Amino acid sequence: MIAVLQRVSEASVTIDGAVKGRINTGFLILLGITHTDTDEDVVWLSKKIVGMRIFNDEAGKMNLDLAAVGGSILLISQFTLHANTKKGNRPSFIEAARPEVAIPLYERMIAQLSADLGHPVQTGEFGADMKVALLNDGPVTIIIDSKNRQ
Repeated sequence: MIAVLQRVSEASVTIDGAVKGRINTGFLILLGITHTDTDEDVVWLSKKIVGMRIFNDEAGKMNLDLAAVGGSILLISQFTLHANTKKGNRPSFIEAARPEVAIPLYERMIAQLSADLGHPVQTGEFGADMKVALLNDGPVTIIIDSKNRQ
């Protein structure tokens, strides 16, 4: 599972002209699920995300987590994070999980993040054509791969 965390001042997702999810301070997370991901990846990644201390404290150092700043999460599924661009110019998405695997894991991630954060997360819609808007704060962008836990 790959998560691209972007620290944001605000973010939203629009589907068919209607806003589906919106947050202020927090994380916009793009989540890529591969066919080898499991519930263990969900639990590990959620705890890692919620515990990330990348918000500024009073001294201007990245030292605060989501709870400390009253932050929220907007979670967007994005199979293209598992693109293989090794050969040619057209990416292969063979490593991205098929919907029958990815949808249940995406739904578990929503539930796990909500539980770990202590309030519901905002989401896009799996498989939908989404328009994502954000005001990146910093910018701060972190990539976390559950298969690379070093």
